[in-house]
Amino acid sequence: MPVMRIWHGRVPIDKADNYERFLVERAVPDYSSVEGLLKLYFTRRDEGDVAHFLLVTIWDSMDSMRKFAGDDPKVAKYYPEDDEFLLEKEEHVQIYRIFYEG
Repeated sequence: MPVMRIWHGRVPIDKADNYERFLVERAVPDYSSVEGLLKLYFTRRDEGDVAHFLLVTIWDSMDSMRKFAGDDPKVAKYYPEDDEFLLEKEEHVQIYRIFYEG
């Protein structure tokens, strides 16, 4: 049964373009290297002086998600470079079971 993992992060607007580039160059290959990843959507919404990033990934199973995120996939995974960009590090991600796809 497929599952969705959603991570949210906030970055100062003046660092948002660089963070977007970082995600494409560093995070996309990392996510994509894990067997069982079905789809990934990296999104951005600018709001005043902050950019919100929402990373939505679709996995074929919780086991595949664990290969990427570790034993507890609800715990957010960060890269050392995230410290240069993020305003804070949210501890957890959201996980949803996909019960229908049209």
